[in-house]
Amino acid sequence: MSTPFISLAGISKIYGEGAAAVRALDDVSLNVQQGEFVAMMGSSGSGKSTCLNILGCIDVPTTGSYLFEDVRIESLTRNQRAIVRRHFIGFIFQGFNLLNRTSAIENVELPLIYQQVPSKKRRLLAQQALASVGLEKWANHRPSELSGGQQQRVAVARAIVGKPRVLLADEPTGNLDSARSMEIMEMLTGFNREEGITIIMVTHEQEMAHYAQRRIVFQDGCVISDSADQAS
Repeated sequence: MSTPFISLAGISKIYGEGAAAVRALDDVSLNVQQGEFVAMMGSSGSGKSTCLNILGCIDVPTTGSYLFEDVRIESLTRNQRAIVRRHFIGFIFQGFNLLNRTSAIENVELPLIYQQVPSKKRRLLAQQALASVGLEKWANHRPSELSGGQQQRVAVARAIVGKPRVLLADEPTGNLDSARSMEIMEMLTGFNREEGITIIMVTHEQEMAHYAQRRIVFQDGCVISDSADQAS
């Protein structure tokens, strides 16, 4: 098998000290190949979201090694990790995390502002991203004028507008009904298959996990199962 795109080796994460210390991750090792669609599952407090935060360079491990391609992430400074997030990672959240006072297209443009993309090119790329999720006609609407499903589509457009190498999705269908959930999952599957974007998704829903090619199950900060999804 080729060198992993993402590799975690012996990752532990401890919050607090002494008797108050909480071990959120305990010696977690896993690899993700480029172009995979992986679902991370487990009960609340199992460690899956902590793992996603480390993968997204939002948090750092207490011990262990994180390789993103050939970059050793745990050795980077805070600013260097921000550069990795900005240019290589897209995020989708359960709560959409849109700016309420700005339009859909302005929300989608936000990652490109951090990348210092010129305004004209930024607007064009944002328009293309909205078109890719079927919302080009809603570009000037604010989040309060959109349904939950439409807001999550805007969030997906924002996540992919910068052409990320990996997309991290934290319960992306948690606030949606079943029909809208399937729409979002079909969309993510399309980006994975057609554009080769690596997707790592946290979910507690078995139906959503079936869209992934592989399931990693966490319990008490440890990986207890890592297997291909036969239904995908």
